[in-house]
Amino acid sequence: MIVSPLVLEIGTGALMLAVFGLGLFGPTHDRRLVGVVATTGAFALGVLAMFLAPSGAALGGMFVQDGLAIFVKRLFLAATFIGLLASLGSPQFARRSAEYHLLILTSLLGMLTLASARDIILLFLAFELMSIPLYVLTGFAKRAPEALEASLKFFLVGSVSSAVMAYGLSFVYGATGSTSLAVIAKAPPDPWLTLGLLAVLTGVAFKIAAFPFHMWVPDTYEAASTPFVAWLSVAPKAAGFVALFRIYFEGAGDRAGVWGPVAAALATATMLAGNLMALPQKNAKRLLAYSGVAQIGYMLVGIAAASASGTAMVLFYLVAYVFGNMGAFLVVEAVARSENSESTSAFRGLSQRSPLLALAMLLFLLSLGGIPFVAGFWAKLYVFWAAAERGLYWLVLVGAILTVVALFYYLLIAKSMYIEASAQTGGVKVAPALAASLVLCVLGILVLGVYPKSVVMAALRVAAPLF
Repeated sequence: MIVSPLVLEIGTGALMLAVFGLGLFGPTHDRRLVGVVATTGAFALGVLAMFLAPSGAALGGMFVQDGLAIFVKRLFLAATFIGLLASLGSPQFARRSAEYHLLILTSLLGMLTLASARDIILLFLAFELMSIPLYVLTGFAKRAPEALEASLKFFLVGSVSSAVMAYGLSFVYGATGSTSLAVIAKAPPDPWLTLGLLAVLTGVAFKIAAFPFHMWVPDTYEAASTPFVAWLSVAPKAAGFVALFRIYFEGAGDRAGVWGPVAAALATATMLAGNLMALPQKNAKRLLAYSGVAQIGYMLVGIAAASASGTAMVLFYLVAYVFGNMGAFLVVEAVARSENSESTSAFRGLSQRSPLLALAMLLFLLSLGGIPFVAGFWAKLYVFWAAAERGLYWLVLVGAILTVVALFYYLLIAKSMYIEASAQTGGVKVAPALAASLVLCVLGILVLGVYPKSVVMAALRVAAPLF
C-alpha cells in the first residue's frame, strides 16, 4: 500500500477541521468534548506515525518523508498528546477550549511540515506556522496583565528573529541561486553564503532559546498556563534543532564541520548562563525556564560535534527531555492547583503529603540533572561522548562542571520536598487526566533509563544519511 508522504499533515488538518466544527456547532454547555477529540486525535496520529516508513519526496522535492522526519514527528505527536491530556479538565481552558486546541494543532502542523522541509522557503513558512499560534497561546489568559505582557514580549522577539532569519535566507538564495537544500549543499564557498547562514543561525537561536537570545523565556514560562508551557518547553525546541540539522548539516554538505566551533561557543555560553541564572530563582516555573536554557546548551554540545553520532545523541536527548521536562512542569501544575502558588516553597513537605507526586518530581529532577540511571543520565553521557570523539575535551569538561551546578538547584527542590516541614495538611489532589500524563512521563524516563538502546540505535540510523 502506497502512503502519501503528507499523511500526518493531512491527518492533522482534518483534526483541526473537526475541532473547529465542534467549536462552532458543538454543545456550548460542555466544552470538554473538544479537548477529548483533540487529545484522541493526537494519540491516533501518534499511533499512525509509529507504523510509517520513509516514503520519498513530495511537492517537487521540497518535502521529504525520510527517517529523520518520521523520528521527530513521533516526538512532536508524543509531546502534544501528553500536553493535551494534561490540560483536559483544566478550568483555564473551559470557556475557550476550541480556540486553545485549534491553536495547538496549528502549531503542531507547522512542526510536522518543518521536519520534512528540504527547501528554505517551505522551512521558513513552517517555522512561522509553528510560531504564530505560540504568541497567542502565551496570552491566552487575557485578564492577566502579566500574560499579555509576556505574549507581547514573545511576539516582538519572535518577529525580530523571523526577520533576521528571512534576511539571512535571502543571502543564501542570492549566493546559491536556489532554495533547495540539496543544491545549496553543493554550492561553492561564498562570503555572502556564510553571512546568510550566520543570520539564519541567529534566528534559529531565538527559537530554541540559546543564550543570549533567551530573554523571552522566563517571562513567557511564568505567565502562560503550565500545561501549555510544558509543551512549549520541548516541542518547538525540538523543531528548532531539526532546522539546524537540515540547514547546517544537510544543507552544508562537506562544510558541516565549519559550524562546529560556532556551536561550541554557543553551547558554552548557553550552559553557563542558564545554570547560573537558575540558581537564585524562587519561582518553580522560572527556575525550570532557566534550567531549560541550560539544557539547550547541552544539546548544542552534540551539534558542536558535527557528526552523525553527535546528531543522533541530540535526538536521543530530545526524547529524554520531553519526558523529564514536561513531567517537571506538570508536577508544578499539580502543586499550583492545590496550593495556588508556583513558588518553590510550595513543595515543602510534599513527600509527607503526596509521596507519589514527590517521587515523580524527584525522578524528573534527577533526569534533568543527569543522575544514573534515568533517561537524562544517558542523554548527557552520550552527547559528551560524541563531543569527546571529535576532540572537544574542553567542552565536555565545561559541561560536566556545569552539570554539578545544575544539581545544586535541582536538589534544593528535592530537599524542600523530603526534609523541610509543610505548613499545609492533607494530600495534593491531582486530576485524573493530569495524573495519567504524569504516569506517562515517569514511564518514559524509567524505560529510557533502563533500556536506552532501541531509541539510540533508531537515532543513529536516521542521523547517518545527513553525513
